Amino acid sequence: MHTIDLRSAHARAVRATVPVVARIRPPDLSRPTPCTDWDLGRLLAHMTAQHRGFAAAAAGRGGDPDVWPPRPLADDPVREYAQAAESVIAAFAEPGVLDRDLLLPEITPRPLPARLALGFHLVDYVVHGWDVARTLGLAYTLPPDVLAAALPVAEAVPTGEARLAPGAAFAPPVPDPGDDPLHRILALLGRDPAESVVPRG
Repeated sequence: MHTIDLRSAHARAVRATVPVVARIRPPDLSRPTPCTDWDLGRLLAHMTAQHRGFAAAAAGRGGDPDVWPPRPLADDPVREYAQAAESVIAAFAEPGVLDRDLLLPEITPRPLPARLALGFHLVDYVVHGWDVARTLGLAYTLPPDVLAAALPVAEAVPTGEARLAPGAAFAPPVPDPGDDPLHRILALLGRDPAESVVPRG
């Protein structure tokens, strides 16, 4: 049986978001996104901050509250995003990282196994890469083994009333869209692959 290399899948999922983010232009930052109540600027700030937070967690500094909050976008937010993406990939590539427990206070007060944390970050960027692409009207594809690594993580995310709470990471699941693995991941995490992004009324 072929074993999926989680670090490789994660690195490729994160890097796949970089050329999509690179298509963002300043006027795009006010566009609505599939993330309810977030425009593209706020989504990009969140994505950049999460890279930094997970990188800090992999380095043993996840308990520092200062590493997690989003910052105002820099003068060159696309370049800043690309640097943050490479920083989280490098942090999880360090020897021994996947054998540790990491602090991710935004998810749970208890330490989490690093492999589980890496899976969370992987699936988050499969979804957020699609969010940015859909906002910009771009096609978005990922390698089959990246999606194969992300799908079990998406299937394991708890459902229930917590998905309805303000600030919840994911909305409730939408009806199963079929066999396409990317569409299945999106649907499990509250995105409708068939829905267009429309300006908020």
